[in-house]
Amino acid sequence: MFRNRRRKSRHADAELNITAFMNLMVVLVPFLLLTAVFSQVSVLQLNLPGGDGVVEENPEELPPMQLEVILRSDRIVLSDRNTGIISEFKEKTDESGERTFPYIKLNEKLQQIKARAAEITSITVLAETDTTYDVIVQTMDAVRLIPASDESDGIPGELFPDIGIGSAPPDQRKEGSK
Repeated sequence: MFRNRRRKSRHADAELNITAFMNLMVVLVPFLLLTAVFSQVSVLQLNLPGGDGVVEENPEELPPMQLEVILRSDRIVLSDRNTGIISEFKEKTDESGERTFPYIKLNEKLQQIKARAAEITSITVLAETDTTYDVIVQTMDAVRLIPASDESDGIPGELFPDIGIGSAPPDQRKEGSK
């Protein structure tokens, strides 16, 4: 009698229902693939400025340049945090009446600085609150790469790839006129 029970339990057909699992995989796999592709399309490495930096001062040694590009409503200011303003680039109006900044001149000035101080790789872009996203992106492109030329076989060169972003300090020209 014991043997009969054992045989019946071994031969019992168990049906595995994997329909719910298959439905989950059909939806989840394409979603994960699309998410992974779109998250890698436009990634820029940004270094945000820290607030608690401890600086040791050595009076015999000149401090390294700490370049800043300050985006104002009517101009771009290129400065060194230690020494002050290096250059200013006024906003221009082109033939179609559109207002633009001279990004090429900014890039050329940064190339001159890079030729003197090749070890510097970082720069900080400081923008006013009303600065458009397009202006910030174009400025970041101008400070990050040297445009490709015929001599470089169409390969752009590296200028200041370590870009930090922050808020611009109040404009002293506007405060002085009030």
